[in-house]
Amino acid sequence: MQIFLRYCYVVLSYLLIPLLLLHLFWKGLGNRDYWGRIGERFGWFSQPGLKGVIWVHAVSVGEVQAAASLVNNLLKHYPDKRLVLTTMTPTGSDRVRLLFGNQVTHCYAPFDLAWSVRRFFNWCRPQIVIILETELWPNLYHECGEREVPLVLASARVSPKSIGRYRWLVSLFKKALSHGIVIAAQTPADAERFVSIGANPERTHVTGNIKFDFEFPKGVLEQGSKFRQAYMPGRPVWIAASTHANEEEIVLEAHKQVRNKFPDALLILVPRHPERFAGVAALLNKQKISFVRRSSGSTLEADNIVLLVDTMGELMSFYAAADVAFVAGSLTPDVGGHNLLEPAALQLPMITGPYNYNSQDIADLFHTNGLSAVVTDAESLADTVSALLADPDECKRQGVVAEALIKNSRGALDRLLKLLDPLIT
Repeated sequence: MQIFLRYCYVVLSYLLIPLLLLHLFWKGLGNRDYWGRIGERFGWFSQPGLKGVIWVHAVSVGEVQAAASLVNNLLKHYPDKRLVLTTMTPTGSDRVRLLFGNQVTHCYAPFDLAWSVRRFFNWCRPQIVIILETELWPNLYHECGEREVPLVLASARVSPKSIGRYRWLVSLFKKALSHGIVIAAQTPADAERFVSIGANPERTHVTGNIKFDFEFPKGVLEQGSKFRQAYMPGRPVWIAASTHANEEEIVLEAHKQVRNKFPDALLILVPRHPERFAGVAALLNKQKISFVRRSSGSTLEADNIVLLVDTMGELMSFYAAADVAFVAGSLTPDVGGHNLLEPAALQLPMITGPYNYNSQDIADLFHTNGLSAVVTDAESLADTVSALLADPDECKRQGVVAEALIKNSRGALDRLLKLLDPLIT
C-alpha cells in the first residue's frame, strides 16, 4: 500500500509541473525575481558539485531570520564544512545575501519532484539536512532515507488541525520518519503529535523554539534612532508591519481615527511582499493620503501622515523608531500572523489580529501576560493604538516585561546544537 501511495504521489507531482510553472509566472508579474534561476527549482546548477555540505532550509524571510543564529553558530563550529542555505522565495534569497554574504552558498530549494530532488542531492551531496519548522516534502524526506542522510526538523511544530493531513503525507516516507528523522520539537504537545503520526520516540526531543534565540542586526537601535530624528522628530509614531491584502484598508482607516486624537501621528506602513509595494502606493493615492515612499529618499514633511516602507531589510530599524507596533498578517485567516519577537525584543507594546496560528504558542505567551492586545477591525485597532500612545508608562511596562519573557525563553539553540553535533562529523 505504501509503495502504491508513493507511486501515486510521484505521478501526481509530475502532472502538477505546468501549475508550478504557472505559479512562478504569476508571482513574477509582481516580482520579476521569480522568473530568475528557475533551473535551480528543478535541480539544475551551473556550479561544480559540492561535498561535506550542511544543508539548512528556510522557506522565506521569517524563517531565514529565525535561522540566523543557528547558521552563525554552524559557521563558527564547523568552519571546514560548506553550508548551503536554501529558500523558496526571492525575498528569502535577498535576506540570505544581506545576513551572510558569501559565507554560505544560497540557492532555491528544488520542487518536490523525484528527479529534481535526486539531481539536487547529486549536486549538493549533503552530510546533514536541517529544515526549519515543518516543511513536509515526501520526495525530499524519502531521498534522505534512501541515502541515509540525517534529517533534522528544527523548531518543529504540528497543529492539531494538521494531524490528519500530516498522517497521510508521512505514509509516503514512514520508514524514514520512524528510523532516520530527528524531531527537535518546539513544545511537548508538538512532540506528542509527531510521535502519534509515526515519529520514533527515541528520536523526538523537545528543544523549544529557536526564534527566541535570535540576534539583533548590528546597529539596529542606532539606526532606529536616526530614522526617528530624520523622519519624525517629536511625532507619535506607530507601525503596521508585514501587512497583506485587505489589511492596509483597515490600517489606514484606523490611522484616520488615531489622528482625531493625535493630529500629528505618523503611520509607518510596511507591506509584507515587494510585489505589492506599487499597489499599496496606488491605494494611498486613491485615498488622497499624503505619504512618502522610503525608496524615494525624501524627507517627511509635516503634512505627510504615512511613511510607506517599500524597501527590504529595514523592518527592525523601523520597529526601533516606533512607539507602538501592530504586527499584521493576523487580521486574515489565510496568513496566520507574523513574528512578534522582534518588536517585543525592542520593548514595543504590541497589537495583533485574532489569527496567529503560525506561532500560536508565542502569541499566547504574550497575550496571557497582557502584552499583546488583540483587535478585529479598524475601530478597535484605532482605540488600542490611541490608548497606548496616550500612556507612555504602560508602553514602557509592557516593553520591559516582554523583553524579560524572551530572555527567559532562550536556550533552544544550545539544545538543538547538542542534537546536531553527533550527526556532523
